[in-house]
Amino acid sequence: MKKEFNKIAKLISQNSKVLDVGCGDGELMKYIYENITNDIRGLELSKHNVQKCIEKGLTVIEGDAEKDLKQFPESSFDYVILSQTLQAFLDPENVINELLRIGKKAIVTIPNFGYWKVRIHLLFQGTMPITENLPNEWYDTPNLHMCTIKDFVNYCKKKNIKINSSNLNFQNLFSDLGIFIIEK
Repeated sequence: MKKEFNKIAKLISQNSKVLDVGCGDGELMKYIYENITNDIRGLELSKHNVQKCIEKGLTVIEGDAEKDLKQFPESSFDYVILSQTLQAFLDPENVINELLRIGKKAIVTIPNFGYWKVRIHLLFQGTMPITENLPNEWYDTPNLHMCTIKDFVNYCKKKNIKINSSNLNFQNLFSDLGIFIIEK
């Protein structure tokens, strides 16, 4: 299990209603289902990953978050999770708005482009770094909108989105992944 999944799971209250957007192969969903709540479903673009989720006995629908989140009613989930997917959307602002519309709270994780190892690699190597959270070469990455923890926090402030986090300056430098709970 990815290290961030345990951190995400700790943010979710017992017996909550959860939607995992871009749920991948269902690894996080399965963990949450077995340990926190059985009221969880997923939305996934990849047919292959949808099949993997179904094989695990998970409830998932095939869909594109940028188009299909609008079909969910307002405040229909306690938590909506978006794990390391925001940077791959053409219109991340629309996706954030939809997360906050359908979920009472959203848990968003982003790879942090401000992480010190990324900065050092760029400084000394002069090339785009490859890390655990940024595993692709520049030419085959699904990432369209790279940002730092500080960028995301500034965005939330600008849009009057409540954000749960502290020590953000240190996190921006020392965390390879930003994990946030946001709400209207």
